[in-house]
Amino acid sequence: MKGKLQSVETEEAALRLAPHNAEAERQLLGAILVNNETYYRVSDFLEPHHFFVPQHQEIYEKVGQLIRAGKTASPITLKTFYPADAKIADLSATQFLLRLAADAASIINAEDYGRTIYDLAIRRNLIRIGEDMVNIAYDAPIDVPPAQQIDDAERRLFELAETGRQEGGFVSFGDALTQTIEMAHAAWNREGALSGISSGLRDLDKLMGGLQHSDLIVLAGRPAMGKTSLVTNIAYNVAEAYMAEEQPDGSLKTRNGGVVGFFSLEMSAEQLATRIISEQAEISSSKIRRGDITEQEFERLAAAAQHMQTVPLHVDQTGGISIASLVARARRLKRQRGLDLIIVDYIQLLSGSSKNSGNRVQEITEITTGLKALAKELNVPIIALSQLSRQVESRDDKRPQLSDLRESGSIEQDADVVMFVYRDEYYLGKTEPEEGTPEHEVWRDKLERVKGKAEVIIAKQRHGPTGTVNLHFEGQYTRFSDLAQDEYMPERHE
Repeated sequence: MKGKLQSVETEEAALRLAPHNAEAERQLLGAILVNNETYYRVSDFLEPHHFFVPQHQEIYEKVGQLIRAGKTASPITLKTFYPADAKIADLSATQFLLRLAADAASIINAEDYGRTIYDLAIRRNLIRIGEDMVNIAYDAPIDVPPAQQIDDAERRLFELAETGRQEGGFVSFGDALTQTIEMAHAAWNREGALSGISSGLRDLDKLMGGLQHSDLIVLAGRPAMGKTSLVTNIAYNVAEAYMAEEQPDGSLKTRNGGVVGFFSLEMSAEQLATRIISEQAEISSSKIRRGDITEQEFERLAAAAQHMQTVPLHVDQTGGISIASLVARARRLKRQRGLDLIIVDYIQLLSGSSKNSGNRVQEITEITTGLKALAKELNVPIIALSQLSRQVESRDDKRPQLSDLRESGSIEQDADVVMFVYRDEYYLGKTEPEEGTPEHEVWRDKLERVKGKAEVIIAKQRHGPTGTVNLHFEGQYTRFSDLAQDEYMPERHE
């Protein structure tokens, strides 16, 4: 009985026609043939493959080629592209094209007809993806494990969601000016008078105006300089400062700080959490790992952990993911929980598409271009970490330069801001002269001056000045903080 019921359902499914509207297709094509201006109302989102009837696909493609070439598309000019004996739906090509023109929709309704055709094409694609999912899941091929099938289905759905979107196109200069004034007003009202998101580091914010929306910020440095520590500090500062207000439609709008998405391709989420809790509780991470802590320190850890539970910092610890997967996951996080800042640790651990896998420079170009496009699409800053080449080590002055970026062409080109982390203390510590010599005294004085100090060198900034920011670095807690400077000391009262 069950088998018979399934066969009936299969027959019914086979009889169901894919959603389409041939009448709307005919009327739209007719409208274009009568008035070629109609084509420009729909060509922004409507492509030949969105038509259900193959003959309609062919006509739309030919019409588009004629109009884009600056020629008139009409039944008379179009019929020359068909053989004399060509038949379309039992009519000659000329008769069919003339009938289309006679059935034309009004140019006023053309966009609605185009949107209807597009929506039906999307529904047919959804059905196709669903059918493929069901068939592959039933067949269970050895070379397509379930996790890969989920990834593939998710990728196809995201591709479908992103095609034909209408956010593009021209913006009037007046609208752009209004947005600028709104940004300036928000900065004026915001704590610290910043146009972007505060990094939690006063001097860095002063030079950059905060982390600007839609910017790709590349943070680079040699190993042991503290790149991950700095970016982890910034991520936690932003997430901890998060405040949102409810909008009339029930959605939340970020007022301060932000929701952070951290793609940690090198460290696990647990290692990242250890770093942050070490910084917050001021207990060395090595002591936390060994369990070498007092009861009082454990209480501090527990209190810090309890506070950290509420912070909107989301970590993705998948190693070696592709730029396409990162983009898909960021979009999902934005949609489900909100997203104000993305961090990628680090660029060289991302992979591009398989077609570029043999050429690392092209792959890096694809990755940086993808990150910049994602920053613009989601309107959030992206901080991406990058390795530096070894040529830094061979120079006397080991401060990094733009040319030190690995596969630097695309990284330097696509980035809105390029920052380097540099700690003189690290290099000086490796050149200790023999104890008791005059050189040792000079070395010790020099080391004392740079101890606990770090430089963040802003080598490129599209919207502001370049320069160097001095920060305090506490290695045992992997923490960067503002340097206490004379001008920030409390005023003296005589």
